[in-house]
Amino acid sequence: MPVIRLLILLAALFGSPAYADRAVLSGALCAPALADQIAALGALAEAGATGGKDEAAWARTVVEAVDARALRCAASLAFIGEGDAALDAASLAPSPAPVDAAPMPINNRLRAAAASAAAALTLFVDTEPAARAKAATTLERRREALSLTILDAALAAETEPTVLAVLEPLRARMMLADPDPQNRIRAIDAIAAETTLRNRTLIAEALSEEADTTVQAAGQAAMARIDRQIAIGQVLATLYSGLSYASVLLLAALGLAIIFGLMGVINLAQGEFIMIGAYAAWFVQNAIRALLPGLIDWYLIIALPISFLVAALVGVVMEALVLRRLYNRPLMTLLATWAVSLLLINLVRVTIGTQNLEFHQPFYVVGGVPVVGDFIVTLNRLFAIAIAALAFVGVVLLLRVTTFGMNVRAVAQNRAMAGAAGIDARQTDRLAIALGSGLAGLAGVALAPLYNVNPNMGAGFIVDSFMVVVLGGVGSLAGAVAASFGIGQINVIMEPLYGAVAAKVVVLLLVIAFIQRRPEGLFAPKGRR
Repeated sequence: MPVIRLLILLAALFGSPAYADRAVLSGALCAPALADQIAALGALAEAGATGGKDEAAWARTVVEAVDARALRCAASLAFIGEGDAALDAASLAPSPAPVDAAPMPINNRLRAAAASAAAALTLFVDTEPAARAKAATTLERRREALSLTILDAALAAETEPTVLAVLEPLRARMMLADPDPQNRIRAIDAIAAETTLRNRTLIAEALSEEADTTVQAAGQAAMARIDRQIAIGQVLATLYSGLSYASVLLLAALGLAIIFGLMGVINLAQGEFIMIGAYAAWFVQNAIRALLPGLIDWYLIIALPISFLVAALVGVVMEALVLRRLYNRPLMTLLATWAVSLLLINLVRVTIGTQNLEFHQPFYVVGGVPVVGDFIVTLNRLFAIAIAALAFVGVVLLLRVTTFGMNVRAVAQNRAMAGAAGIDARQTDRLAIALGSGLAGLAGVALAPLYNVNPNMGAGFIVDSFMVVVLGGVGSLAGAVAASFGIGQINVIMEPLYGAVAAKVVVLLLVIAFIQRRPEGLFAPKGRR
């Protein structure tokens, strides 16, 4: 055993109650061999882990001095700083004599060991859970100065669940190198408790060097369990991704279903109303950041009614200036709304620009909840799903229990008879346009945390939205829900296999084939065929 390691061991056995003599521990950093210097950093980390908070704070100060190239060695003693300002590394008191020595040489290996030791000591020094969680994450990558002694001490003292969630699997991974086969089996079981592809790879790598047959059998069984959970997670992840995409399609298609079902208007500008809603959310974000910065995390919630109203207002203007004269000419409405979409796209390009907008990510759309395997319920997608669900419930209630809803249903079934009954069909049309456009604006808010927001963002949704309306049945809300979910799932399944363009083609061909057999869609309106 090298002399330096022997000194560290003797200091650990016969030193002060704080586990080791600080002079020996800090002086060991002045060893000429790199391996001894790395061992000294590990000993410092263990001294801090087992010697109490004061010992940990001292050890971290010395370790950080190594990383900052502030540690100097003179006559086998370690000092921090130089000249009259130098401190004795053992006591952190001013040096009795000026120190004139070169900094301790440091390379990448030593810097990595210093980072590992500093992270380990942070677990015992820092009172902020976020700082300890960051340190634990660092130890996952940097284990040069980490030992089971340090981990056991940290686990015994730690109470924060987020930190424990990192340290406990980390200890299990380190136990894979334990000489006792039973400990290795327990480590495999502990790792397999978190059924992720990363942990499966970790177990597979350990088994590639494993000679014990019992450990091999336990490892193979654990990997089989992980494989089953990962397969389930992949299925759930696909369904969840499809559901989040379907939620945006539903918001756009609900408006199209109302507008097309009521007035027969083919609104190709519906995608641009999505874009308008997203841009309105961006303006709300900037206004809150400038005027009420304390509410910045809630700007998406505040933007919901504003984006709805802005998109609805643009829809009403479009109805008044363009659509009012074209209600009985559906092909002309197609051309007119296409022109409106081009106008809106280029207006945004000229006034705001073509670059993607940057959105602040509030806490309720960041991160996710692990469920099974590698499947995580991401909060940004859940936010979009929640908006779609609330909007759908609101539209159903609006159409079923309000006078406006009754008027919409009456005009959609028989415009002439509704007019004879005293219903203002033109006023109903304007309100329906406003509702349909506003729903697309809500889709823009839902997309803001998870999609590139730029002037062309709406073009990717308009074709799918029309397919939802046609496939579900014109004017059918239940059909819009079923069709949006189906088209969303097919897109999500096909895109990884064949690419986005091929996925769109497959969806279009499937919809055409279905419409050939059932022209009225999934949910046909009541009446004679």
